[in-house]
Amino acid sequence: MTTTAISPLRARMIEDMRVRNFAEKTGNDYIRNVATFAAFLGRSPDTATGEDLRRFQVHQSETGVRPPAMNSTVSSLRFFFTVTLGKVDMARHLTFVREPRKIPVVMSAEEVTRFLEAAPGPKYKAALSAAYAAGLRVSEVVALKVSDIDSQRMLLRIDQGKGRKDRHAMLSPQLLDLLRDWYRIARPQVWLFPGQNPVNHLTTRQFTRVFHATAQAAEINKRISPHTLRHSFATHLLEQDIDIRVIQVLLGHAKLDTTALYARVATNTIRAVMSPLDRLTPLRPRSEAPPR
Repeated sequence: MTTTAISPLRARMIEDMRVRNFAEKTGNDYIRNVATFAAFLGRSPDTATGEDLRRFQVHQSETGVRPPAMNSTVSSLRFFFTVTLGKVDMARHLTFVREPRKIPVVMSAEEVTRFLEAAPGPKYKAALSAAYAAGLRVSEVVALKVSDIDSQRMLLRIDQGKGRKDRHAMLSPQLLDLLRDWYRIARPQVWLFPGQNPVNHLTTRQFTRVFHATAQAAEINKRISPHTLRHSFATHLLEQDIDIRVIQVLLGHAKLDTTALYARVATNTIRAVMSPLDRLTPLRPRSEAPPR
């Protein structure tokens, strides 16, 4: 966020976000969303009416904007009108869109093995393995520092994860071996996975490109994304009968409901449950005559 050569209105909104210690990405998203609304409006967004906001949401829906993007825009505009402009009443014209809770796609253990074996070189084998072995988000993997590896306590320090919260993730012995192999080869100084310029870490975009190339090489035909490794981590732990509250802590979820979604795809757990029908006296087929 920069205040160079920008309008006083945008500068004020940036100041409001800085006071509240918004993350840089969040601030940039908010500015972009308000700018999109202003372009739709064709005039300064501080002149908008409630009807303008309603028309904009109808426009987004009709043009196929997905619920997560629409909800991000609602958050941005609510902040702009209630905080920056002090027009609290405008917020009632903005509606969050309910997004269907879909079952996450996961890979089987065999598919994960095949996938990681297809990784292009020790750097990406270690980075992709970290996402699965510790259930990390892509943004958390690429931002790992050498100093975040605690081999004595077998922990990974996650600095300012989602929600700007620090936490610890598990460090498995096999992942530690992969990280040590990578360290012996490259001797990274600060970032565990440096980018093309070692001053910066690997970007999430580059990680994503490598992920899809690896999936293609491994002939994984499911519609997967880097987040699938995190989904698979949680689901496989649940199938190993790890307490769901422990998995919640490992994932850094604020709400247990979010973690509970994985119970819907833990097939081993589903298969292990006995149906109440099986607890009844065995039923006879209709064609079978009753005993005399």
